Amino acid sequence: MTRVLLTGGAGFVGRQILARLLERNCGVRLPVRKPVTLAPQVEQIVIEDLFTASSTQLQQLCSDIDVVIHSAWYAVPGKYLTADENIACLTGTLQLAQTAIHAGVARFVGIGTCFEYDLASGYLCIDTPIAPTTLYGACKASAFLSLSQLMSREERSFAWCRLFYLYGEGESERRLVPYIRTRLAAGEPAQLTSGRQIRDYMDVREAGIRIADVALSDAQGPINICSGKPITVADLARRVADEYARQDLLLFGAQADRHDDPPCVVGEPGMIALCDAEWRKR
Repeated sequence: MTRVLLTGGAGFVGRQILARLLERNCGVRLPVRKPVTLAPQVEQIVIEDLFTASSTQLQQLCSDIDVVIHSAWYAVPGKYLTADENIACLTGTLQLAQTAIHAGVARFVGIGTCFEYDLASGYLCIDTPIAPTTLYGACKASAFLSLSQLMSREERSFAWCRLFYLYGEGESERRLVPYIRTRLAAGEPAQLTSGRQIRDYMDVREAGIRIADVALSDAQGPINICSGKPITVADLARRVADEYARQDLLLFGAQADRHDDPPCVVGEPGMIALCDAEWRKR
């Protein structure tokens, strides 16, 4: 049985990764703020804040673990892009990685973001330059670069799964799709931007499957977790509205477009990154 430490396992993405790991008969250890009812092969360790955890607590988490999947990060909608909490998440991530190495963990898989890239490129592959414009993207990119060097030096297996735009089960009501559904279910108009922005959307369940499968594979380096299919925000909104037969309640242009919102963000998906030898040459 593969023993996996999964951080952020109660979160929007983490709970989907957990479901896939259990389907694959993995033993899973979760740091949690308070215990919840889960499958018997899930071991829960109570830690109030993973990113300020003591070295003793981190050692307890990493003991007898084969793979770390680190999905925990500050992610409050509307705040996370510029929040100072990103700095604590970066520092805590590096401390967790160092502890994992000292504990003999063979593989570390981190969760990154498309916001690490130069978004002006529009269509993004793993060779697109890293040029974040937010604190969130900068801290994620810093984690990726630091972990790449650290894991290479220590001869540990390392993959970095960059998420694009997700929707689905467990999504915060402050995000786009739940907002539209809530408004339309109540028969009220949804006030939206122009909707001309082109995005790459994926159901969070599919993202969880891909991340878990990457973690249990030999894939190395950066991997885009995305659909590779462009869709405008307006077309996505119309698809949701069709569930209620109420496209008439979509008020495009009622909210101003953000001046810093990139016009196009679409990824090149990939389940297998560069092989180990190629990755280490980069």
